[in-house]
Amino acid sequence: MKVFQIALLFLLVVPFVEIYLLLQVGGIIGAVPTIFLVVLTAVLGAWLLKQQGLATLQRFQSSLAQGTLPAYEMVEGPILLVGGALLLTPGFITDIMGFACLIPQLRRKIAQYVIENHLIQAGGPFQPARSAEKDALEGEYHKED
Repeated sequence: MKVFQIALLFLLVVPFVEIYLLLQVGGIIGAVPTIFLVVLTAVLGAWLLKQQGLATLQRFQSSLAQGTLPAYEMVEGPILLVGGALLLTPGFITDIMGFACLIPQLRRKIAQYVIENHLIQAGGPFQPARSAEKDALEGEYHKED
């Protein structure tokens, strides 16, 4: 539930902060340069997203070809999607967070954190399989009319 509360707070606060920053920057450098800067970060972000996405896909395919589980690449894919969405959202804070998702070393650390702390504890795909005997209940059954 805590993650939901943080996400809700994020969705409520960030737009107001973004508007405030856009107005402040627009007051300093002007409206047209501010709009140009926002569009430039979106275009640059889309280009970087394409580059990083293709590199991640290539590593994914290479891991599969070697017969290993591409765990990091499977987690990095959604991180890249979030980063791309943040970069396409107008604003400076979302752009900083979006560019952070596109930095390979930082993205790898985030993926490592997710894999080690969330998937294993939640009984995700990296958890050893449980024995069917452990979950079996023994007893007799008969139907009464």
